[in-house]
Amino acid sequence: MIPQSTRAVLDAALAAGLPGAALGVVDASGQRDTVVLGLAQREPTAEPLGADHFFDLASLTKPLFTAREVLRAVADGLLDLDDELGHFLPELAWMQDTPLRSRTLRQLLTHTAGLPAWAPVYTWGDAATIRARIIQEAWPMQEPGEVVYSDLGYMLLGRVLERVHGRPLRDFALDDGLTFAPDPALSVATERCAWRERMLRGEVHDENAGSLGGVSGHAGLFGTLAGVLRHAELILRGGWLPPAAQDAALRPAAPGRTLTFVQMQPGWSGGSLAGPNAVGHTGFTGTGVWVDHARGLGWALLTNRVHPTRHSGFDIQGLRRAVGNTLLAAQH
Repeated sequence: MIPQSTRAVLDAALAAGLPGAALGVVDASGQRDTVVLGLAQREPTAEPLGADHFFDLASLTKPLFTAREVLRAVADGLLDLDDELGHFLPELAWMQDTPLRSRTLRQLLTHTAGLPAWAPVYTWGDAATIRARIIQEAWPMQEPGEVVYSDLGYMLLGRVLERVHGRPLRDFALDDGLTFAPDPALSVATERCAWRERMLRGEVHDENAGSLGGVSGHAGLFGTLAGVLRHAELILRGGWLPPAAQDAALRPAAPGRTLTFVQMQPGWSGGSLAGPNAVGHTGFTGTGVWVDHARGLGWALLTNRVHPTRHSGFDIQGLRRAVGNTLLAAQH
């Protein structure tokens, strides 16, 4: 199922400096194929990458955990997509005037709530202070509607899930092959962090998630290739969510986006040969998952492109597109 052209693309990526890569492909019948290449860690000592290694999934946390849990809660009658954020977090910017209270969960999921993309909350203090200030901050808001990819929105969605279920995100049940607390010895190294001043392995790469104890609505999830590919299979073949919720998750909901994923569009990370309704999502550390129902194919590409530094200049987006294009071109 993984053609020689795709393997050649991966081999070239490793020759160009990518430490390691794990690719898995699944078709509509459930047939799978995988390839694992290179190193789980280059520094301080070289260690080969194995099929059972956990990758820091970074922003794949958003669709594979946070958005999915929101839609599960909708299916269970615990909330509605058009509920306002202030209903769950009434203390938002208390004693301050903010339109954020009236923005909906749907807008947060689709990055259309008007929130900024990011803020260095890890510089604000300890975890308790940061958790409180994220809620109290009078964030500068744009008018709703325009897609502005926002970690902050998913941090707030994580807090909504904690309120609805009465437990921290770390205590939520996860599918096999996913975890918030991987064994460092079975984890892929990411970066020598300038803030924490150590090589990260089995510890969340995202600074803001790290400052919140390692788990947030926008980042913190780790997964094996098999664990992530299982999500691609469930999305492709059904069963990722109850049928009505899964339909809602995958249909267009904002320009270029569904409630959970990025749709195929010019420059799309899954390649330009995908069908018009294909969906996918990526993570900063070098991860990604894609599903093309029209072609009957799902795939996951997990890499450690930020090891030992995010500033290597490696073209991860070019690799993602080349992998997607070669996989799709080989389909009959």
